[in-house]
Amino acid sequence: MSTGLFQSPRPASGADEPLLDTAERYRAISGTTIVSGLLAIVSPLSFLDWWLVVVPIMSIVLGLIAYREIQRRSDELTGKPLALAAILLSTLTAVGSLTFLSIVYAAELPAGFRRLDYTMLQPLDGDPPTAVPDTAYAMDGASVLLKGYIYPGSKQHGIVQFLLVRDQGDCCFGGNPKITDRVLVQMRDTQSIEFSPRLTKFAGRFSVRPTATTTLDGGVLYHLEDAIAR
Repeated sequence: MSTGLFQSPRPASGADEPLLDTAERYRAISGTTIVSGLLAIVSPLSFLDWWLVVVPIMSIVLGLIAYREIQRRSDELTGKPLALAAILLSTLTAVGSLTFLSIVYAAELPAGFRRLDYTMLQPLDGDPPTAVPDTAYAMDGASVLLKGYIYPGSKQHGIVQFLLVRDQGDCCFGGNPKITDRVLVQMRDTQSIEFSPRLTKFAGRFSVRPTATTTLDGGVLYHLEDAIAR
């Protein structure tokens, strides 16, 4: 059949098929795979602290979910290589960070020292808020390692005595930390520190000695003397 000057000839039968095949072959990258990959990229943060190990673990879990999802819907989804790469990277990061943190944890405790935690300083249920538990008395006079936050005062440099508190809520947002969350630290004669809002470790001699102070209601129950920063 002839065509006019501005008319295109009809495509031969089957000419549209490559376009249809291309559309049918298009597969989207799994969104779960993308999230897993992003978490894998930031997973080295797990070397900073124990709780951050959750980042590579989440990447591994999402990577496995994505891989199974892609297998089940292979005609719709793609991204297997990315999911496998995220799983591999996150697994290596999780193992490496746990090993590193374990080594640091073991090495941070000086010889002859014991670990002290703020949970050991809290009164038992039903006791008055100022009651000293047996776990605290058991550490009286011991050389200990304690982690906490420096309560901000008027000095920022050359600090030799300060209050060490349990968490950043007590430290950075004002208020009066409860008495069992306070430890009065006295640095060793030749030692001083700079103020830092970060979690800090101190080694020293622990004592239970109720003492009144002019700056905090109720004073302090606990002391860390002859202390050094770790």
